[in-house]
Amino acid sequence: MRQGNQTISEFILLGLSSQVEMQELLFVLFLGMYLVTVVGNGVIILAIGFDSNLHTPMYLFLANLSFADVSSISTSVPKMLVNIQTKSQSISYKSCVTQMYFSIVFVVIDNFLLGVMAYDRFVAICNPLHYTIIMHPRLCLLLTLIPWFLSNIVALTHTLLFIQLIFCDRNILPHFFCDLAPLLKLSCSDKMVNELVLFIVGLSVITFPFALILFSYICIIRATLRISSKEGKWKAFSTCSSHLTVVLLFYGTIVGVYFFPLSAHPENTDKIGAVLFTVVTPLMNPFIYSLRNKDMKGALRKLIVKKHSSL
Repeated sequence: MRQGNQTISEFILLGLSSQVEMQELLFVLFLGMYLVTVVGNGVIILAIGFDSNLHTPMYLFLANLSFADVSSISTSVPKMLVNIQTKSQSISYKSCVTQMYFSIVFVVIDNFLLGVMAYDRFVAICNPLHYTIIMHPRLCLLLTLIPWFLSNIVALTHTLLFIQLIFCDRNILPHFFCDLAPLLKLSCSDKMVNELVLFIVGLSVITFPFALILFSYICIIRATLRISSKEGKWKAFSTCSSHLTVVLLFYGTIVGVYFFPLSAHPENTDKIGAVLFTVVTPLMNPFIYSLRNKDMKGALRKLIVKKHSSL
């Protein structure tokens, strides 16, 4: 990319820490988290695929969420591990733009899928007799494809605006991957449009799914309170407890990192937020859904038994 008499062909990723003695620890820690995330979410996808009892809308959306989580962590962590191992901090301009695009896609799709899953739980609890009629295969397919389509539109919008920017001689990024917000700070051209779009689109991506989740759970709570028996109330609550836990983790991270930051340095806030969204949340989701969901536990047992019987 040409800038006056210079061509910026790469960015320098400073990573999570500049301390040499921390690099080995970070490598082992993030490699472990990456492998657990990939295996955990992969097992969930396999369990849903092999168990016909889980061929329902809720588990279709969960399989998509697991795939998005594996993809999300795979956009950033492998490159960081390679950089630590090779002691190289560089990433080409094209690779950086590609990494930024897909990191946006998978964070955005998590938002939308959580909203879709909340709507599914709303229909299941508030309209149980009409659930199969409302959540028919065509609607489920539509609710699966729309988040993917919208997330790519969001990422494409940011990317097309980003490639118009000029970076002068500033290519050192205090981050462990090419995240949009820190990259914008490096540009020496006018970023007003980029920042405005980032604010408006970012706010919309968070607000609309959260509003759907809030509306769904208000209706779910009201419907649950009308159930006379304790067993009925507990059964209704247990069907959405895993999803609610993931929602609290996801949006609690947003509030904690960006509204009540522990660090006074904005670049540290960006790093903390990125680690929580791209690493910690995908890592936790398999544990939440496997430990708090009886159907998933049963499917995992069947998968293990099937594997042993085939050996």
